[in-house]
Amino acid sequence: MIVGNILLRWECRTVVDHLTVDINRVISNAIHAMEDSKYQIYEICESARTELESLELELEQVIEETVRTIDKVDQLEQDYRRARVRLTEVSRDFVRYKEEDIKQAYEKATQIQLDLMMYREKETYLKSRRDDLQKRVRNVEKSIERAEMVGSQINVVLEYLSGDLNQVTRIIESAKTRQLLGLKIILAQEEERKRIAREIHDGPAQSLANIVLRTEIAERMLMKQQFELVQDELIDLKGQVRSGLEEIRKIIFNLRPMALDDLGLVPALRKFTQDFEEKSKVHTSFEMTGREIRLPSAMEAAIYRMVQEAFSNVHKHANASHVSLDIHYTPQLITLTIQDNGVGFLVEAAEQPSSRNSHFGLVGMKERVELIEGRMIIDSKPGQGTKIVIEIPMSADQRKENETNEPDNG
Repeated sequence: MIVGNILLRWECRTVVDHLTVDINRVISNAIHAMEDSKYQIYEICESARTELESLELELEQVIEETVRTIDKVDQLEQDYRRARVRLTEVSRDFVRYKEEDIKQAYEKATQIQLDLMMYREKETYLKSRRDDLQKRVRNVEKSIERAEMVGSQINVVLEYLSGDLNQVTRIIESAKTRQLLGLKIILAQEEERKRIAREIHDGPAQSLANIVLRTEIAERMLMKQQFELVQDELIDLKGQVRSGLEEIRKIIFNLRPMALDDLGLVPALRKFTQDFEEKSKVHTSFEMTGREIRLPSAMEAAIYRMVQEAFSNVHKHANASHVSLDIHYTPQLITLTIQDNGVGFLVEAAEQPSSRNSHFGLVGMKERVELIEGRMIIDSKPGQGTKIVIEIPMSADQRKENETNEPDNG
């Protein structure tokens, strides 16, 4: 038996060693191939740069020659106009000018016309050549840019392949973690959609169905000319519509409190605690210490949702008569303390995802806190209430912005 175990371990170690050798050989071959490709791309870049310099020099010469030719064409056009005027003048005045003068004027005009035609053709050719060179320069520049991008990507891949395999493992684990986090976010969104659908079904949808039924009853009363009963029915319907509208407004507020965007986190939390006390009949207190600091919108929304989840747990599970929310601001840290005098629970059991108490939402709250790089401490025992402390650090950029926005008291 012992010999069998030794042989089994030796065989496993041999398989692992062979597998490692194979992986290293594959990676080594890939590295050599990519290094060769990198040098080839470098040579292509250098060749393209040389061609680009030659094209730019030629383009510069063509542009200069084009400008000179255009100037020459303009000058010849002026000379040709003057030569034609001279030819017309000599041809009409036979008294002052002889046949020889007419011949010279004609030959001069003809020569200028020929020169003008030649330079116009040269101008057309140079412009076409200039446009072609400019297009080639742009194409070569794009080729160099693409080659440099490919070379940069190859360098990145080489860095990964040349590094320790443990680093590759960490990258894979990080990718898996991000994937799991994405799945949790999707599940949270789906749960939120279910909650909203349930609230709409139990609230406004039922009210609207009842309103439709009552309007049909009122319609029958009108047909029977029972006007007094119709009036009472309409008054009742108006009350139901107002009630349904209020429920819709509450759902909208729970989706995204307007006070959170307009006034900030503290006023939104103060309003939330007041509404919670009115709805749950649980005595609620709210206190803020330190100087309030406006946070990024996403962070304020995350904090608001965590407080909302904690108070929901108190309402559903704690059987408490009092709950308090304290928020304390410092330049480096934001601390939220949520405490109730309810029945309490065993923290270790409730934090297990498989626990029947996992519906308390503590796992989800911890994940939300970790998303904003904070930490959550839970202190609870059966019969002794619950205390939750959430600490959220301020980023360096946020601290710098707050320091900049501080009023100058000097």
